[in-house]
Amino acid sequence: MNPYNDELMAYEDDAEDRYDDYDGYEEDDFDTGFEGNEDSYYDEDEYYDEEVEYIPADDDDMYDSYKTTSIGRIDPNDRTLTVVVKNTSGADAEAILFGANEEAAQPAGVTVTVEESSHKEVREESKANPFKIVGMKMSVSNPLQFDNVLKINKRTATGSNSVRVYQPRNATSPQNFTQGLIDDHNFEMDVTGQDSVRLLLKDGVTVVFTFTIKARANMGNLLDGKNVAELSTAPRTTGLPQLDLIRSKKPSAFGLKPKKLVKKIVRKRPSPVRRRRGISMRRRPGGRGFLRRRR
Repeated sequence: MNPYNDELMAYEDDAEDRYDDYDGYEEDDFDTGFEGNEDSYYDEDEYYDEEVEYIPADDDDMYDSYKTTSIGRIDPNDRTLTVVVKNTSGADAEAILFGANEEAAQPAGVTVTVEESSHKEVREESKANPFKIVGMKMSVSNPLQFDNVLKINKRTATGSNSVRVYQPRNATSPQNFTQGLIDDHNFEMDVTGQDSVRLLLKDGVTVVFTFTIKARANMGNLLDGKNVAELSTAPRTTGLPQLDLIRSKKPSAFGLKPKKLVKKIVRKRPSPVRRRRGISMRRRPGGRGFLRRRR
């Protein structure tokens, strides 16, 4: 090997030993005039690149205002309660639907049955798994029964009692050939242990309620680590084909397809750091001036 090269490498090794292996140097804070030329200068905006992805939203989001991120779905065949109320007492009497906490007894001659199970079972289930009714069909054996209002009560254990009134007559129409039937999709109420419906029945009248459950709590989902909330997303059936077909389709304007909702997902990924060649100033061992090292 060339002696000249050996001597040059020895100088380089000595310089590196004196510079890089020195543990006591300090960065100096004085103004060197080289600001802006630091070794690895970057800001956060330069270091991260945004990657935006648009994902079509669930079609059900266009139908419901509920957040459906982790909410369970109710089977369309498992969301109906058919409640039959009869009065054979010989006089007008008040029937009581739901009201699990109060557990008020029915007047003599008044019966309340549930076709899918029993009124007692519905009462008990509403205590632990409350549900929300949206939409009701009401069939009566005497159309004059529509003149009697439904009183929807909410009673707490502390004694407060709120009442709101629903008028079935508002849902009747002269164009309805079946005068003993109404179908009101605007009917809405919560059914918990505190809630009940009271109805004054005319003598000898039979009333059939068909309630549609829109949402409910299922505490059993906790055992599987799932959300306790469950939601029905399918449109409620009215029995009129021309109306049900329209409701099953997504709304459109002027023949245009509706815009699909999208979910915006922003991901940040690191971009290569743009290093700038510059001069770093480091104090010499022993405080004798500064070493300049170009990179």
